[in-house]
Amino acid sequence: MTRLTDAVRLPRDFFERPVLDVAPDLLGCVVRHGDVAVRLTEVEAYAGTRDPGSHAFRGPTPRTQVMFGEAGHLYVYFTYGMHWCANLVCGPEGEASAVLLRAGEVVAGETVVAERRPGVVARDRARGPARLTRTLALDRAQDGLDVCAPDSPVVVSAPSEPHEATVRTGPRVGVSGPGGDGTAYPWRFWLEGEPTVSPYRPGVPRRRR
Repeated sequence: MTRLTDAVRLPRDFFERPVLDVAPDLLGCVVRHGDVAVRLTEVEAYAGTRDPGSHAFRGPTPRTQVMFGEAGHLYVYFTYGMHWCANLVCGPEGEASAVLLRAGEVVAGETVVAERRPGVVARDRARGPARLTRTLALDRAQDGLDVCAPDSPVVVSAPSEPHEATVRTGPRVGVSGPGGDGTAYPWRFWLEGEPTVSPYRPGVPRRRR
């Protein structure tokens, strides 16, 4: 199990790199909020205005403004009228690239999580982006938070030991249209053999009313 007592907050230059470098390097890293920590086993990369699957594809909006800012900040958005999803902004300012935190393994705070998510088996507590944010208690209040700041309540740290699992890639989950093309955008990354990795589901185009 990951030792959190020796965890060192990832520096800003870790996040200032290209999104396709940052995303796989986040696998095995630990996200901690309060007493709960999750080891990341699955992420997705989004490349801002260069990526038709990104919220920032058509430029900044009030919701996506944080993505166009400094690397190392959280972009937390509400989806389907019921779920929160968390991303880590990366790359240079103005590029709006970010990594979606898709899934992970709870490595600290199991008692808190059991109370927070009663009846959910350990494997499923952070298996999917909405489950991950519920487990870590991330919502609108953390949108824009700088995880590189020394006093930030959310800490992203490297694992005490590097993972030995093979990193797999494939199409992003639930993304329709050109951004869901797994040949052009095989930008979902996960650790092979991890039971907490979420199942793949293709995107379903929304019907215009």
